[in-house]
Amino acid sequence: MQWLRLTGALAARSLRRPRLAVALTRVTWRFRRREWYKRFPFLPLPDRTYLRWRMHTAYGDYDAVPPARDVERYALWSVSDS
Repeated sequence: MQWLRLTGALAARSLRRPRLAVALTRVTWRFRRREWYKRFPFLPLPDRTYLRWRMHTAYGDYDAVPPARDVERYALWSVSDS
């Protein structure tokens, strides 16, 4: 349920800041599972193992859910021109 809450918070922030919406879309596309179109539910979702590893390396817990602010900062940083 926490991931759903995070998604909702990021969607709300994206409505107010179009630049953030673009950055989050680009980051989401980068994190998609390989050959996502061959497996149900046929959505470009991240690989669960990779996502758990990322949460462990960032927060020290495989089941961590990052705060919306951290995701926002990462997304904007990852698409910045500098």
